[in-house]
Amino acid sequence: MIGRREFITLLGGAGAWPLAARAEKATMPVVGVLIGSTVEGQLAQLAGLRQGLKESGFVEGQDVGIEYRSAEGQPDRLPALAAELVRRPVNVLVTIGGTVSALAAKSATSSVPIVFLIGADPVELGLVASLNRPGGNITGMGFLVNKLVAKRLGLLSELVPGAATLGMLVDPNNPNADADTRDARTAADALGRKLLFVEAGTKSEVDTAYATLVQQRVSALFVAAHANFNNWRHELVALAARHAVAASYSIREYVAIGGLTSYGPNTTDVYRHAGVYVGRILRGAKPADLPVLQPTKFELAINLKTANALGLVVPNSMQLLADEVIE
Repeated sequence: MIGRREFITLLGGAGAWPLAARAEKATMPVVGVLIGSTVEGQLAQLAGLRQGLKESGFVEGQDVGIEYRSAEGQPDRLPALAAELVRRPVNVLVTIGGTVSALAAKSATSSVPIVFLIGADPVELGLVASLNRPGGNITGMGFLVNKLVAKRLGLLSELVPGAATLGMLVDPNNPNADADTRDARTAADALGRKLLFVEAGTKSEVDTAYATLVQQRVSALFVAAHANFNNWRHELVALAARHAVAASYSIREYVAIGGLTSYGPNTTDVYRHAGVYVGRILRGAKPADLPVLQPTKFELAINLKTANALGLVVPNSMQLLADEVIE
């Protein structure tokens, strides 16, 4: 607080404030966020990231700057965007959008700390040496959504007991696609259901995929966990409603806008934990010493209004198990 001073002192102080502000801004740490899809498609998750930073004492615009780079659903742009953030330079690089974003960041730098958010196994992908001791300059959050294929197929089968054939929508460009389809085949065999795979690598191909489902009279669809699908969730939910397809999704954001059901971690909370990790790194922690975190609780969400529109009866046992029932 400035007290009473002579006029000349006040003038000198007033002139110094902009210089001090610029100096403070220049030394403010910067977090780079590499997004595979779009910023608009990740608003809730990014709010969780900022909340975690705030809990660690870093408020955007005050204690930390955040720069976003979005590939707009074009994975081939990710390497150049990651390199651009590294040259900026940023103090920490956060990757959003699954495996391709994390791998692009890892290829771009071996020195800038990286915090990833992915659904697959980071050890299998070669991102870290182990979950407990990641090693190198990278750690992060594993959603485990790609390990929930059998559970989600089982729930979908229970919701639509009359569906002899289940559909599965996959993106052939997703590095996890082969593992997902392999797990799905095993799960479908155990359930005694046939499985029809349809592919969509672009938004326009989603319409073609649904046309195939309708032609094959598939009334139940498993939408694989993928950042692009999450970004296209409004279109996917609308198509499911239009064609009367009972669809299962990986995150509750689909159910909130009319999707039938989802099973997976609370993504906003996972992003909050990522923000806490970024804050710890900004305060001097080494990624190599921060274990990869994985969710311990998974949420089942059901939209009863959508179920009624599809003529489905949701078992009371499932409603009791659900963490969220939208009526």
